[in-house]
Amino acid sequence: MTVKVLVNDPLDASAMEELAKIPHTEILAKHHEQDELKKLIPDYHVLVVRSATKANKEIIEAGTNLKLIARAGTGLDNVDMKTARARNITVINTPGANAISVAELAIGFMLSLFRFIPRGTAGLKEGKWEKKALEGCELNGKTIGIIGFGAIGREIAKRLLAFNCKILAYDVQPQAGGLDVTFATLEELYKASDVITVHAPLMEATKHMINETALNLMKDGVYIIHAARGGIIDEGSLLNALESGKVAGAALDVFEVEPPTDDLRKKLIAHPHVIGTPHIGASTKEAQVRVGDQIVESMRVEIAKLVNG
Repeated sequence: MTVKVLVNDPLDASAMEELAKIPHTEILAKHHEQDELKKLIPDYHVLVVRSATKANKEIIEAGTNLKLIARAGTGLDNVDMKTARARNITVINTPGANAISVAELAIGFMLSLFRFIPRGTAGLKEGKWEKKALEGCELNGKTIGIIGFGAIGREIAKRLLAFNCKILAYDVQPQAGGLDVTFATLEELYKASDVITVHAPLMEATKHMINETALNLMKDGVYIIHAARGGIIDEGSLLNALESGKVAGAALDVFEVEPPTDDLRKKLIAHPHVIGTPHIGASTKEAQVRVGDQIVESMRVEIAKLVNG
């Protein structure tokens, strides 16, 4: 049997070299938009995606020969797991491969907000000297609430402990991993944290979990960091909280609509106390190598199962 593999979203070059070495495979590495992908997918046994491709119900049901979906990344919100399970399609991903990269971005966000790094840089480029206006605060000693204490949450905690921070964590399956953290309820975390950083998966239970009610429980002047999945934060409520001063600042790597070109998100991004990046949490050379290596090794095992029946 020849296993036909469609790599619809690019992998690291070294990963592609290793993928090509897997016996009994025929590989096409080219991105196709949804309509074109729907037409092509019936010919393939394996679909490889990152975050750009949506392996939704329509695509999966069109994949009459599809046996494996390989998601090169952590989240699975772009894969219709219910449909995949119903059709006995195996789904694999790479949890933890990009954890360090996302954690470092989250820490960078905190320091940037506390010390006005983006505004200071922009001001200098515009010929301004805003020294007196940019008195910040230290990260040292602050209470940081981490929502979602998986691989990313733990990497963040490791780094924040070096800043002498107190860590409150919330997770449905709390595991400290030997770290000096305190697990709390969401309400306790909201009320006590100076900074809240979100690293939970997007699912029905987490959709808009940071909403008006949650924001009202938080400290006045709280900072919000979001580098998980768009849709966990109700961005309209966040904008209102920024405008009222309830939230002192927000740093966003993800948005419910990407690219965030609608009026609400344009207004959110334009707020003077918001900084952001275009969903680049995992976009480091090191993370992409790890993600590529892990997904190819997992594919090697699954493809061998297909070949051997």
